Amino acid sequence: MKKTLLAVLLIASVISAQTIQTKSVYELKNDAKQIKIENIASLIPAEQTSEKKSGFLAIVYSLLLPGMGELYAGNYDKGKYFTIADGVCWGAYAGFNIFARWRRNDYKAFAAAYGGVDLAGKDAGYLSNISEFTSIEDYNRRQRLDRNFGDIYDTEKYYWNWASDGKRAEYRTMWESSEYAFNNVRFAVGALIVNRIISAIDAALMVRSYNKNLSAQTSWNVNVTPNQVYPSGLEINFLKSF
Repeated sequence: MKKTLLAVLLIASVISAQTIQTKSVYELKNDAKQIKIENIASLIPAEQTSEKKSGFLAIVYSLLLPGMGELYAGNYDKGKYFTIADGVCWGAYAGFNIFARWRRNDYKAFAAAYGGVDLAGKDAGYLSNISEFTSIEDYNRRQRLDRNFGDIYDTEKYYWNWASDGKRAEYRTMWESSEYAFNNVRFAVGALIVNRIISAIDAALMVRSYNKNLSAQTSWNVNVTPNQVYPSGLEINFLKSF
């Protein structure tokens, strides 16, 4: 009886060992295949999630609207001041332009009413001259005395005669205020242009810095780790990080 029990146990042990051995070989083959696949996949660079930005686009955006180039470059903290400055300049341009035109209409109506002046088609020199002389006769007399015969006006085409010297001075005040406002309009236009140029340069530098940092952050990492299936072997993985 004892001999029979011993024989049964021996046979069961042999079958179990063969099963375990067979299973281990099968698992080893699958693991080896998996490792090969993983190693091949690790050699393929990961998809780049960040792309370099275009300096040309940054310049175009800033020329269209200052600050948008900085926003495109990823830093609107500084760009917002260019946008605000642009809004202020446009407000100044509109305000000065409206005021200048309003004052110009005023002095034209005033000159026609108190000086008999027709300002249609007259140049800036004429507008200034009628503010300095009470009448065209006074003006032409001065030009003859100074021997500036080429500057003498035709009395019919360029006629004026102020009702009083006070009215002439009042006209000059309105004319000067209009000219001053138009000069401010030109200043506002210049400020709009300068603001765009500075913003474009700043945005281009930001894009350049962004691309430089992006390149510096991109690198290849090599990891060497023991093979989990074959302890005596080594596993090399390549990883591209951003």
